[in-house]
Amino acid sequence: MTHTRRDLTALLESRGLRPSRALGQNFVVDPNTVRRIARLANVGENDLVLEIGAGLGSLTLALLETGAEVIAVEVDRYLLDVLRETVEPHGARVVHADAMDADFADILKGRRAVVVANLPYNVATPLVLRLLEEVPEVTRMLVMVQREVGERLAASAGDEAYGAVSVRVAYFARARVVGRVGPAVFLPRPHVESALVEIVRRDAPAVDPEVVSEAALFDVVRTAFAQRRKMLRRSLAEWASEGVFERAGIDSTRRPEELSLEEFAKLAAAR
Repeated sequence: MTHTRRDLTALLESRGLRPSRALGQNFVVDPNTVRRIARLANVGENDLVLEIGAGLGSLTLALLETGAEVIAVEVDRYLLDVLRETVEPHGARVVHADAMDADFADILKGRRAVVVANLPYNVATPLVLRLLEEVPEVTRMLVMVQREVGERLAASAGDEAYGAVSVRVAYFARARVVGRVGPAVFLPRPHVESALVEIVRRDAPAVDPEVVSEAALFDVVRTAFAQRRKMLRRSLAEWASEGVFERAGIDSTRRPEELSLEEFAKLAAAR
């Protein structure tokens, strides 16, 4: 029931549409890929899916095939008519909104939801963080993002991609890369590989806010990663109080990318 490359190309031409470079649009034109994403999202009957960036509905249709209820959010007003014509007859609800400032409390009405999305590079990281920080109704996500972004979201201490964003995600959730997607399945074809990242919200933050406040924890994380290649005693020179490394049990010659979330919490608590 979902779009093939020929279907989607014909649809764009018949409506005088083309992918927006400003919005970072790369439409998936391979039915096997969208069905794979729907399968990895592990959704079905009784699940509510919040699809962000529905485009022309290729992934929406694959999600509907699982039996899940789908709310499809799309910011591009030029795509709305064709999106509605494509997916609403099959039961999806289309919402015109920018996910970066959408009122998800109103959209979800308190219901728990799984986010499934093909996200452009320029909004992927801030949107994932916004959903984790501000939308507790979202319990899980499966997002397709540029490979480098995906590795950053899911990285652990010591990984090359590990940074402040990785720590932020780990505070709220467990994340892992569950698949790769090559550029050939997109229209237009991007110059990069994509990654599928599963993000599962924790029942509570990984660090108890009553022990170390969120503000104190991420103050040290941001400060340390501002000079990520330097030793902690240098990158945290203005932040650190006398004896903080000894109290935390952290070697000051280590570098920020070597520290786990829990070790950053020890530093914050010892200040």
